[in-house]
Amino acid sequence: MPDIIESKIRRLPVGYVFTYEDFDIPVDKVDALTKALSRMVQDGKIRKLSPGRFYKPRCTDFGELKPEVYQVVKDLLEQNGNILGYLTGYSSFNKLGLTTQISSIIQIGANEPKKSITRGIYKIRFIKQPNTITKENIPLLRILDAIRNIKEIPDTTVQDSCKILINIAKKINNDDIEIIVRLAKKYNPATRALSGAIIDLCYGGKVAEPLLKSLNPSSEYEFGISDNILPNKLKWNIR
Repeated sequence: MPDIIESKIRRLPVGYVFTYEDFDIPVDKVDALTKALSRMVQDGKIRKLSPGRFYKPRCTDFGELKPEVYQVVKDLLEQNGNILGYLTGYSSFNKLGLTTQISSIIQIGANEPKKSITRGIYKIRFIKQPNTITKENIPLLRILDAIRNIKEIPDTTVQDSCKILINIAKKINNDDIEIIVRLAKKYNPATRALSGAIIDLCYGGKVAEPLLKSLNPSSEYEFGISDNILPNKLKWNIR
């Protein structure tokens, strides 16, 4: 039994997070599986991420690396082909080039948020996403989440973040422009204003008009973005 388990683990990719369910064994062998994995943890062959979750360590010249964020929470993102949520927040800011900082806080966008949980060194938080989540719209939702949280992006400034987000918006596929406008309409007013200003700047006022109409004309939104970066900010009541 231990030899079979070790053989299977050897075939798994380094950094892959696995659970007891990855082993197709009879119920009466679960206790043996548990003991075998515990011994492998003690021997340093695998690491325990959290109760019932393990991974093969990845070693480099700079030391041992933790599993990728996706591996830590993959069961919370998709099950049986159904989308449950998507990675957003700090890990998303990093992938978008908005910050180089890595955080032990993992944020997941979900239609039905849950209470925060902990896995190893990671604190996992669920953020309410008002739009239906699909594989196709996740990249757009991540952009909107970054705009919504532009003041919270670490190791940068709102000005620099806005410049990067404008460049990201310019690369959005033409077929997705109307989609991101529709998705943005379900976000809070400040996010709608800044999203609208960026889309207006990149694609024109007609495309962004639904967002402008959704805003209270007497409301103002404080971001501290200069005219040089967002020359149309007064149109959107951005300060």
